Amino acid sequence: MPEHSTLFLVSDRTGITVESLVRTLLTQFDQAPVQRVVRPFCDDADKIARVEAEIDAAAEADGRPPLVYSSLVDLDLRARLKRSRGRVFDIFDLFLPALSEALHQPSIEHVGLAHGIADYKDYDQRVEAVNFALAYDDGARLRGLEEADLILVGVSRCGKTPTCLYLAMQYKVRAANFPLTEDDFLEGRLPEPLRPHRERLYGLIISPERLHQIREERRPGSTYASLAQCRRELSAAEALYRAERIPFIDSTNLSIEELAIEIMQQVGMERPW
Repeated sequence: MPEHSTLFLVSDRTGITVESLVRTLLTQFDQAPVQRVVRPFCDDADKIARVEAEIDAAAEADGRPPLVYSSLVDLDLRARLKRSRGRVFDIFDLFLPALSEALHQPSIEHVGLAHGIADYKDYDQRVEAVNFALAYDDGARLRGLEEADLILVGVSRCGKTPTCLYLAMQYKVRAANFPLTEDDFLEGRLPEPLRPHRERLYGLIISPERLHQIREERRPGSTYASLAQCRRELSAAEALYRAERIPFIDSTNLSIEELAIEIMQQVGMERPW
């Protein structure tokens, strides 16, 4: 049993920032709190009072102070949360004073800038990129493919779609994807619609065992999902990449986030701030 059994994540907006940070921090420990409580949009005294009561109740039930991570911006709300019976880690307290000193300016203490619509142009570009990824998913559309920043290619179920959507949502990349099929492997060359866009192509591969597992969940017992079929397709895909000089990456042990960043790094895309 971990020393602390309850973890509170408290934010005045979505909680995405504090949740991402805490998830990363907890990967460094073998044992983590067994119960996570997320409380977003705690932006007034009444809401903080309710969270404070929850924290105090958890402390009573657990027999130890809960861990409390806060990304509250308002100084008064932060002070009130610290009166609870939890062990409070305030991420703004940890970083803002030193950063303010280094930048020679005070923080503006404005709520919601990280994940709100602070820049409508930026937001619109993100929405357009997501719409593009959906419209050009799995080779569904060919007309306008020249507008893609990146075109992922690979066999079915190797991770093309989620990677394209992540690139669109996080980095405004207009990413299309196109499946490689048995016919392409028989011809031993790129599908005709992709040839004019060779410089924007990037290939994905995956281990045959992992692909077999994924396909079995979708179509159990089928030839499509068989390990032998997975091996044949992946071997042919890799041979095609090498013959056509298309860069490619193995997605087997990479998260979608890692995969997206690695591809951007390899093709020389700047990560927007």
